[in-house]
Amino acid sequence: MSVVVMGLLASLAAGLMTGVGALLVLFGKTMPRRASDILLGFAAGVMISASFFSLLLPGLEVAEENSGSVWIAATIAGAGIALGAAVVWAMNELLPHEHFIQGPEGADPGALSRIWLFIIAITIHNFPEGMAVGVGFGGGNVANGVSLATGIGLQNAPEGLAVAVALRGLGYGRGHSFAIALLTGLIEPVGGLIGVVAVTVSETLLPWGLTFAAGAMLYVISHEIIPETHRGGHQKSATAGLIIGLILMMFLDVTLG
Repeated sequence: MSVVVMGLLASLAAGLMTGVGALLVLFGKTMPRRASDILLGFAAGVMISASFFSLLLPGLEVAEENSGSVWIAATIAGAGIALGAAVVWAMNELLPHEHFIQGPEGADPGALSRIWLFIIAITIHNFPEGMAVGVGFGGGNVANGVSLATGIGLQNAPEGLAVAVALRGLGYGRGHSFAIALLTGLIEPVGGLIGVVAVTVSETLLPWGLTFAAGAMLYVISHEIIPETHRGGHQKSATAGLIIGLILMMFLDVTLG
């Protein structure tokens, strides 16, 4: 199986975990705010760990091998992180969207319905995750891609449930809430395909792709996930979830990657 196909399928599997988590809403399950914050904190921990262990460190290694200089490698990594964060920042500024708690952001939504604003917001969040999985397979590093897909898939499940429960709280039906949560996860294979194709085309792009994905995910963590987990007064519980997620992803990367 080609690396491109593996990257696409792995990011698809990770994205579908959003729907797996959202399945509980079909059975009328709800989630206390504290539990939601713990699970989202867990997701943030997984993403932080993946950003460093599965993306940034491999990116530095490849950049140093290609350039023969730690200084050039560090410069490429820094530029890649900054570029990834800047692209997600620009998407937040230019695309009309609305967060469940934080409210509307970005450009004037015009005639777009509120549900589409929610979908765009979650898409901005999920796209870098899919790209990270695809890029992780770059250079034929299947083990790194598998560990990334596993970790991001694990944290997608509680995110999918949180999205579906939030939609239920806004008055949407069970089926509608599940379908929307599943739909938002399906943007991940799009990002995965773009990521794996880009870094497969040129070895030179691999360190850029790895560090770009790291920067994009770090921006999402800082701008959206961690602030959301601290709004309900459950900072300590959310931080415990973050630490657990970070440790789990570290173990996955060390043992699988």
